[in-house]
Parts: sequence; C-alpha cells; structure tokens
Amino acid sequence: MTTTTTTAATPVAPSRGALRPLGLGEIEITGGFWAERQAVNATRTLAHIEHWLEREGWIGNFDAAAAGTLGARTGREFSDSEVYKLLEAMAWEIGRSNDADLDRRYTALVHRVSLAQEPDGYLNTAFGRPGQGDRYSDLEWGHELYCYGHLFQAAVARLRTRPSADDGLVDVARRAADHVVAVFGPDGRVAVCGHAEIEPALAELGRATGESRYVEQAALFVARRGTGTLGDIEYGRGYYQDDVPVREATVLRGHAVRANYLAAGAVDVAVETDDSELLTALTTQWENTVARRTYITGGQGSHHLDESFGEDFVLPPDRAYSETCAGVGSIMFSWRLLLAQGLSRYADLIERTLYNVVATSPSHDGTSFYYTNTLHQRRPGTVPATDVAVPRASSSMRAPWFAVSCCPPNVARTLASLASYVATTDDDGLQLHQYAPARIRTVLPNGRPIAVDVETGYPHDGVVRVTVVDSDDEPWTLRMRVPSWAAGATLRTPDGVRPVPVGSVSVRRTFAAGDVVELMLPVGPRLSVADPRIDAVRGCVAVESGPLVLAVESVDLGESGVSADVADVRLDAAVPLHVVDGRVVATLGLERSTDEPWPYALHEAATSGATAEVPLVEYHDWANRGPSTMRVWIPLV
Repeated sequence: MTTTTTTAATPVAPSRGALRPLGLGEIEITGGFWAERQAVNATRTLAHIEHWLEREGWIGNFDAAAAGTLGARTGREFSDSEVYKLLEAMAWEIGRSNDADLDRRYTALVHRVSLAQEPDGYLNTAFGRPGQGDRYSDLEWGHELYCYGHLFQAAVARLRTRPSADDGLVDVARRAADHVVAVFGPDGRVAVCGHAEIEPALAELGRATGESRYVEQAALFVARRGTGTLGDIEYGRGYYQDDVPVREATVLRGHAVRANYLAAGAVDVAVETDDSELLTALTTQWENTVARRTYITGGQGSHHLDESFGEDFVLPPDRAYSETCAGVGSIMFSWRLLLAQGLSRYADLIERTLYNVVATSPSHDGTSFYYTNTLHQRRPGTVPATDVAVPRASSSMRAPWFAVSCCPPNVARTLASLASYVATTDDDGLQLHQYAPARIRTVLPNGRPIAVDVETGYPHDGVVRVTVVDSDDEPWTLRMRVPSWAAGATLRTPDGVRPVPVGSVSVRRTFAAGDVVELMLPVGPRLSVADPRIDAVRGCVAVESGPLVLAVESVDLGESGVSADVADVRLDAAVPLHVVDGRVVATLGLERSTDEPWPYALHEAATSGATAEVPLVEYHDWANRGPSTMRVWIPLV
C-alpha cells in the first residue's frame, strides 16, 4: 500500500492505501441531482431533525443529566446517538457552505452535550444514575459504546472542517475515548458492544488526532468480535456478529447495519495495521454479500424481525427490509475498500446504493423519511400524522419521525459530506468515481496542482464532460469509472473517440488548460433479470436506466386504464422500452384472474388482457404523489 497523509475535510482519511480522498475544500458539487438534495438537506432536513430531537426530549436528556434531574428519560437507550449524528451532519454542512447561523446552533448544541459529561470522561444519558442501570451493565443492548462511536465521528467532522474551532466537541470526544481505552483497553474489561460503530469511529478519531491508542483500541474491539463475549440471544450471536471472528467470516450476516459498521471498522484496522490477511477476508465478505445478499437497489437486509441479512439468495421484494441505515453502512464499507484497493466495483455499489436507497429515504421536501425500503408495496400506504413519531418498520409511507430515528440523521450526514465520495487522487493523477457537476481544485502528493470542472446531466444524460482548468507541463492520469452496466461506452479525448470497456478508463497525457475529456455512458432503459436462485422473482424483470432502478406505480396505472393494482400487470418484453417526455415507458398487460374457489389452475388457463404503454417511476421517487402500490420486479407476459 502507498502511504498517504491528508488533513482534508473528509469522513475517512487512511494513512495508507491506493487512493487519497478529497476533502470538502478540494471538491464541490455545483449542480444537478445531488446538489439539489444537498440544498434540501441544508435548508430543511437539518432544522427538521433538530426540531424533532428537541420535541421528543432527546436533546433535553443532556440538559437534565447535567442538572442532576434526569428522572423519566425520553427516547430509546441509543437516542444520544441521534444528537451526535445531527452534530456530524451540521459540521459537514458548515464545512460545505460556511453557514454562520448553523454554526451558532451547532455551538449551542455542543455546549448542552458537553455539560453532561462526567469527570472521568463517561458520557451517556441512559446509564449510571439513580434509577438507571449501571454503566456497561447491558453491552448486548445498551448501545453505550455505539453512542460513543457517533460522538467520535461528529468530533472528526468538526476537527477536519474547523480545526481551530473552540466549541469543545473534540475535547469531549477525546476525554470519552480516553475513558473507553481505560475501561476496555488491553488491561481492562474484555468485551465489545452489541452494536458495532465504535470501531470505525475510534480508528478515524485516532487518524484525525494522531493518537495511536484509539486505533489500537479499535483493533482490539475487532479482534474480540466473534469470540463470544456477548450473551446469547433469541436471534443467536450472529445477530451482532459475535459468532465467528471477523477474519474467519466469509459473508456479512446478522443485523445489516451492525454488520456493515463492523466491516467498515475492520477495514480501517486492516489498513492502519497493514494486515493484508484481514483485508483479504473483508474483501471476500464484500464479494459474497454483493453476489448473494444484496437487492438490485443496493439495499441489504431481508428480515423484518431482526433487521438482518437472510440466507444466500433469499431476497423477497415484498419483504425487503433494506434499512436506510444499512445502505449508509454499505457505502461506508465499500468506500474504505475503494480507498484501500482502488477498484471501481466498490464505486459501482456506492452509486447504486446512493441513488436507490439513500435518495429514496427522504421526501422531496426533506422532512419525511423511509426507515425501510420495500421493493413491492401491495397495499396503498397510509399518510402518517405530521406530529407523531411512528414505529420504524410499520410506516407504509415516509414519516416525519420514528421512535427509532437513526435513519434521518444518517441520511443527513451522508448528504452533507457527499462531495468527499466523488473523486480521489494518487501519485499519478485524479480519479472520478461518482458523476455530478463539480469543481475540483486539488494538489497531488508531490505538490503538483490539478484543477478540473465536471459538467454532466447524469444520471439522466450519460455524457460526462471534464474540462481541465489548470495543469502543469508534466503528464498525469485522469481515470474515470465505467459502470458495470455501461457496455458500449465511448470516450472522446483531444486524440479522438474510442470505445472503452466497463470498469475504468484512463487518459494519461500532458494536459493543457482547456483540454476536454468526455465519457459517453449508455444510460438508456434496459431489462434486468435475477440469478435464478433468487426464486422470489423468478420469471420477473426489473427495468433500469443508467444507475437508476425503476418501478411501476399504481398512480400511473390508473391513468393508463390498464389496472389500478400493480399485482395485475405483466410486462411485454417483446415491445422495446422507450422514453417519452423524459420518462421510461413500458408496455404492460393485465393478467386476468377468475376468483375460483381453488386458486390454482392449468398453466394454459392464464391469459392476458389488453395492454397499454405505462410510464415507470424512478424508484427513489415513488410515493411522492400520495398513497400507492408499487413494484420493482414485474412478471413477464
């Protein structure tokens, strides 16, 4: 691995690896799909989350803890973590936009949190006081170390975006981390948290502060996982990945968020300790999980009962849990592997998950969210009340808040820091991983400046135009990802046009200001089929367009006159998909049902009725027009 150093404003900054991430000061998303979502996140979502955290009393828990009056605490045992995730999102947004009012609100919130910290560094509002359980008395379910993890990540965001800030959050985090090392270090208690998260957070706090003890503690937690330190539960120890040591596992299993957070932290440990064996094991886990346990949307987790991965190829669309937080965790895992190894396949999964999980969760106005992301809604959803927190998985439409509200602030912190996932550098040049209009101004490790502007209408337009704004008179390499679905892509350079294979394409030359490189990706609609072992969708197809998964929604069926129920439709693959007024249109037929007393009949008895051309909805946009039914996987005529 190449040794790298960075002080960039980025969530992940490994000390070595194939690629160096760019920070918010080096890259800006300037328009298009993601800039619109970042704007909504900044102007609506952050204030919405802050309002609900106040309303539900989760911020007030810190005030009461500081005052010694914390009696009837509100929220679940992990509600502290939602406050920390909001602080992280605020820090990234302040770094992105320099919003003075947001900085004022941020500083005030940090002050309230800091007053609740105890002299030895312990900080949690759910344990350790009269009427509460003892500290660390319920590591299986208590989430104390998990909450520290989000505190540490919030501190990293502040340290990297405002290193001279005097609000005190970094000091709070360091005192808490020192406390964790003292209690759970090499000479301390041999235990782990039931919900992984502290592992990547400790590693990143160690990188950001230069404190090696934090990285060593992360490594210790990873090494202990899978050795049976947690108690057995009804879901089995695999639920919190305490059944098999990390380096012996071959696939992600158990609770999907926990599994991805643990894997992300383990990659951090592998990179920082130069442990190639551990990194190889994690690569195998990623490969097998993507090949066998991931939905076409990039979503992960098919069990509602325990929010877990199912067995290989058990991916029912109508029972997809596909928690939004699992999507965020998957991006964290993939991004770390991308930085370590430089392979474009990791960016492919990040792109799929961003467009079809992260972008699906929030409503257009950024004030209601999906916790889970089904691929087949059989009944029209119920519009939730705007002033009540709803149960997480039972919400059939986006809801303003949940009793377990991990997903809204997780989406917020991801969107606020999104620019840092777009591009990287290495000793030889610049790599583009995600496509959006962007302004990139950076310096290679050897001190050479690179300045480019990216123009694109992606994901709806496949042309990605890179214009060199500044470069010296030495050659460097521009590498651009060619998504796995983009067979037939072409590249235009000052030397001409040529076809390019999927994976990535590199252009090495002495660039001059004004030079243009254009990647042309075929983003037109296409039909996709599943591995036949995914028997829940055998005989069905999904429609994709570029990185976007599409769906048929009952709102559009009603207008077509074919049917108002997505259960009745079949897709006629003999009629090509086409685009009308910017929307992909499919020819759908109606499958006739007979309402017989026995619901089975000879195959020949099934007939198709009239057909109609029906526009499909981008999956991330479904249910923004009111209650509806929806399906991604459509049976064939």
